[in-house]
Parts: sequence; structure tokens; C-alpha cells
Amino acid sequence: MIDLHCHTLHSDGTDTPESLALLGESARLSALCLTDHDTLGGIPRFLAMQSQVKVRLLVGTELSCRFLGQSLHVLGLLVDPGDAVFEARLEELRGRREDRNRRMLLRLAELGCPITIEDVQAHADTPLLSRVHFAKALAARGFVRRAPEAFERLIGDDCPGFVPREELSPTEAARWIREAGGVPVVAHPGRFIGGGFRWDDAMADLQRQGLEGLEGFYGEYRASEQKYFVALAARLGMVVTGGSDYHGANKPGLRLGRGRGGLQVPDDLLDRLETQQKFGSYH
Repeated sequence: MIDLHCHTLHSDGTDTPESLALLGESARLSALCLTDHDTLGGIPRFLAMQSQVKVRLLVGTELSCRFLGQSLHVLGLLVDPGDAVFEARLEELRGRREDRNRRMLLRLAELGCPITIEDVQAHADTPLLSRVHFAKALAARGFVRRAPEAFERLIGDDCPGFVPREELSPTEAARWIREAGGVPVVAHPGRFIGGGFRWDDAMADLQRQGLEGLEGFYGEYRASEQKYFVALAARLGMVVTGGSDYHGANKPGLRLGRGRGGLQVPDDLLDRLETQQKFGSYH
């Protein structure tokens, strides 16, 4: 069993890279890929754990794109952590994120919920700040009762306090990932536009833009969603990947390798992913 999608405190998770590797070992995974948002910052510490665990530790990241007017996440799996061009590109994305954060502080103040960047940083163990940290700051200041309520009322997509950031096109994301030696994969398509979206034509469009795989196994899919996406990948000739999208305490009840309890990502998907990485065509 493998898990190719998870996060640490270097983005919006709560575990250290070291503890994540140990959790992968405890879960008896054969492979685990760290995919923090817009950064490879946790990768050196993560890979340094390889001598202490049997689980194979792999390199990845997760990028945000704009597709059909909505935010679409793309996993860059098996990228080269030493690629200087890719690291510079990630630094650019983090700059865009910081600009969005400044604008979101202004928007929240206009809505009568003034918080400071220091309030947000107090809830993060990394310089990379996300809406998860904003939500915790809003709850701590009493503007919402609990952090999830901040997403429901203020900073979730299409809420009054939400500010979009400049995002990549799928074509750009795919090219960046490929040029860094990785495989570009559509992350959790079942969560796009609320989950009721039919992907048959849209996924073919993304494939034409350079996306080579899709997440057919996911920690929060229903059985029907998993069946649909695995079949869609086979129909299009795209590689299938899978992961829990583990975030530690920021996603309570979602376990590494098991998701909400029923996730089982087959080991042989990694073999196919590595063939994709090497040859650039689905086998």
C-alpha cells in the first residue's frame, strides 16, 4: 500500500517531515510521497529519514492552477529536488501567495474582521501561510467560533473574504513539473467545483494541456467516485495515482495511507508512475 499525497507543517499540515516518515512506517506503507503546497522545503528533512525507515520516501509538491474559472490542484510527483529552475519557479509562486495574503488581510478588515499578519503567523510553523492559518487566527480573535466556520462564512472559495491569487494555467504547471523530471497529475478531481462535475471532456482537455495522470484513489472519495475516475483514466490512457491528502490535525479523522478508513492505494501504481516518468507515455 502506498500514499502519494500528504502534507507537513511546511505547508498546511501539522506534522514535521520526520514524524510523517515515521507515520508512514507505522502504517506499513511501501512508499510515501511528500507533496507540500508550492514548496520542497520539507523534502531534505524528509529524505534524511530514509536510513531509519523501510518505507520508500519520494519527492513531490502540489501546485494550484486556474481551470474553467476555478482553482484546480496539480501534483508534481517524483520531481527532482535539486532542480534549481523548478525551485526558482516555486519561489515565484510563494511570492504570489504572500501578495494574496496581504490583500486578504485588507479584505477581512473591510468586513469587520481585522487580523494582522502576526496573528496568522502565530498559527504556523513555517513561513508559507495558507488559508488554514488564517482560519485559526480568525477563530483565536473570536470572529468565528471554530476554524472550519471561517471557511464556511469568510475565506472559502466565493466567500466575502476570499481573495484569489494569480495561478498557473494547467499547461504551465504541467510543463514546469515535466521540466523538473516529474509527472503532472490532476489532484482529487472529485473535489473540483463541489464534486458534482462530470470530467469526461474536461479531463481530455487537461490531457491535451500536458497533464499525464489523475488521482483515482483518494482519502475522501466515495466508492462510486473511485470507480469512475479509475475507469476514466483507463479510457483516456492516463496514469492513475492515489493518496490520502493527509494534513495531520488540520484534517481530523483522515489517516495517512487509509484516508477516512477505506483507502487502499495499490503498490503497482507506483511502477506505472515511474514508467510514465521515464518514457512519458502510459503503459
